[in-house]
Amino acid sequence: MRQPRVAVIGSLNMDVVVEAPRQPKMGETISGDNVHFIPGGKGANQAVAAARLGAQTSMIGSLGRDAFGDSLDKAMQQEGIQVNTIKHVENVPTGIASILLAEGDNQIIVVAGANAHTSPADVDLHADTVKAADIVLLQLEIPIETVVYAAKLAKEAGKMVILNPAPAQQLPDELFGYVDVMTPNESELYLLTETAHEGAKADQVATLPVAMKALHAKGVKHVITTLGSIGSAYLMDGETFGTIASHKVQVVDTTGAGDSYNAGLAYALASGQTIPEAVAFASVVSALAVTKLGAQNGMPTMKDVLAFQSK
Repeated sequence: MRQPRVAVIGSLNMDVVVEAPRQPKMGETISGDNVHFIPGGKGANQAVAAARLGAQTSMIGSLGRDAFGDSLDKAMQQEGIQVNTIKHVENVPTGIASILLAEGDNQIIVVAGANAHTSPADVDLHADTVKAADIVLLQLEIPIETVVYAAKLAKEAGKMVILNPAPAQQLPDELFGYVDVMTPNESELYLLTETAHEGAKADQVATLPVAMKALHAKGVKHVITTLGSIGSAYLMDGETFGTIASHKVQVVDTTGAGDSYNAGLAYALASGQTIPEAVAFASVVSALAVTKLGAQNGMPTMKDVLAFQSK
């Protein structure tokens, strides 16, 4: 069987993580305990996760011509990801997420940098890569017009389009009709459908299908909602509703949970699995990802997944 082919179109960031004893007040300088430079960005995370599972993975996105950009490019190459589709932008910094970890909580400032320069023209330039893929995987950390253009191009080429609608935001109506599988979490689902969710936790069985059907009515073929530690739910063709429970693991870091889930879903669907099978597979991938520190560091290999499934 040939390798599943996944094209990821999205963001690449360097996460600059500072550990400190507490949050400084405005205008105050304090000493930190440690600093980490960790490859990140939802697009890059999903590409790494797909590649680790064994997918032939390409990444369309943008980096600055700087040290962070060089480091991220090298990290992607080491994962076996096609990087000649990544643009290096002059006089624009590589995107970063500045993360302060203090007192068991975090503060994050994201600077899009070069990610804001990923354009429809870049997608056009690498249209052959999109058309060669089985699955095109998108998120919302690049300009929305680029996301819409990429989804339309992929749909017209007969490719399956997965959209992870994060970070949460309203979307143009046109986009929904280009999406085969949308993977919101609960808050994203209710934002996109403007569905009331008072008491959603208490009556999830009733509220989830209603909201998911509302998203299907906008044009999305299949809706898969991630429910954190509970698991996930799926709605196929607006009719068949089901749930998959999460796996009990020792949680270390949930940062890469959503990205690994989406990559697992893409890999499974590209391999010919059904929606329920793919959701079950993605749940295992996501469970393994949270057992290690760091988003990309925690992404499991297929060997890891098979070992977990055999227990």
